[in-house]
Amino acid sequence: MMGIFLEEHGEPFTAFGSSHLIALFIYFAGITIFLLFAKKILYNRSVYNTIRWSLFSLLVLSEVSYQTYTALNGIWSLADHIFLHLCGIAGITGAIALINHNKLLIQITFFIGLVPAFLALVTPELPYDFPHYRYLKFFVHHTAISWTSIFLVVSNNVTITFKTLLKTYGYVLIYAAIIGFFVNPLLGSNYLYLSHTPTANTPLDLLGSGIWYYVNLCILAFVVFFVQYKLYRLFTRKKFEQ
Repeated sequence: MMGIFLEEHGEPFTAFGSSHLIALFIYFAGITIFLLFAKKILYNRSVYNTIRWSLFSLLVLSEVSYQTYTALNGIWSLADHIFLHLCGIAGITGAIALINHNKLLIQITFFIGLVPAFLALVTPELPYDFPHYRYLKFFVHHTAISWTSIFLVVSNNVTITFKTLLKTYGYVLIYAAIIGFFVNPLLGSNYLYLSHTPTANTPLDLLGSGIWYYVNLCILAFVVFFVQYKLYRLFTRKKFEQ
């Protein structure tokens, strides 16, 4: 196992190959379990705490092990390996919310962690395939982020409103402005993919170039948040009707 952790090269990752499809199946299976058994999870404290601390451990260990991996292999850099992408921030807010159940952090994690992590899982920017450490870290981390986003909402007395959507969207715009105008130029980085699109083929490639890329990126973010809000409303309405 240590050899895999320290191995810098491996088999190239194949999008929608068997290892990719298995990872997506596990992801959707977990989402289904959280949604179908939300009440049982909430009222069984043993199950609740097992899931809670398991997700917390996965979030923390994924980030700590990745920082260790990049340092040991001599590839760590400020431009590429700080947890400033949206999923990295969601991992932090999610881990803290799992500890303190902070209402605002739960709401923020729901919006910035659920769909962004899912989109990353569908279109991975990933060099190596299973069983390389990079594959394991990527899918475990992003799956845990997305699962945590749902788990926090279904297992806590938190309501997602349109006002919550607007508030989170405002936070994201402010954060993006800081990253785009200050952090990326200073570090020569591409955090939040504000300097250019990812190297992997993603929906961001369809957003155009120049000023239109940023305009469309803002619109896309709002649409994604709105869809999440509507899905939440649909799920909670059906839950109350049961």
